[in-house]
Amino acid sequence: MDRLTASYWNEKYHTQETPWDIGYASPPIRHYFEQVKDKNTRMLIPGAGKAHEAIYLHRLGFREVWVCDWAADAFAHLKQEAPDFPEHHLLVMDFFSIDLTFDLIVEQTFFCAIDPSLRSKYVQKVHELLAPEGRLIGLLFASPFGFEGPPFGGTKEEYQQLFHPYFDLLQLKTADNSIQPRLGNELFMEFKKKGFDKSQGEGKPNQRVTPLI
Repeated sequence: MDRLTASYWNEKYHTQETPWDIGYASPPIRHYFEQVKDKNTRMLIPGAGKAHEAIYLHRLGFREVWVCDWAADAFAHLKQEAPDFPEHHLLVMDFFSIDLTFDLIVEQTFFCAIDPSLRSKYVQKVHELLAPEGRLIGLLFASPFGFEGPPFGGTKEEYQQLFHPYFDLLQLKTADNSIQPRLGNELFMEFKKKGFDKSQGEGKPNQRVTPLI
């Protein structure tokens, strides 16, 4: 949609029109973070907004956390709450232009905010940004919405079909610890990047697994 521009989102943060923002790190994602033992895990949170998850990770001692949002005003909260957060880890840019590598990408209200026509591009970009056997974790809405988004919902079956060519689906289930307004309508996902064994030809998955937790 043409209206979903950097200016559109920046105005939302500038005027504090952010009803999707719950004010703290989402419980299902926080629970996953608490199981990650390696504090050097290199993470990206795209469409991070006020970056509550990044602040939470920073306070846990993770120092390789990066956030991306093309709305510059979104990071005002992060800078206030975590003034020692590395400035060069604040990526004010289009997610699809990032050229870095990460062990873990965290999905929280970004996938549902982009135009659904970009979802295939999103999946390919996440695959590109992840290191071999890297993970995509986070939350997806479990049903469509009866109004024009954002947010844009979807179904478990749609997501399985969309992600399967690029990821092994480790978890995709209804979250049992969502916030009350979203209880029963959030899917927690954990997907592992499919590796491709070039010796067997492009597109042949390499099934080795190195768990993060």
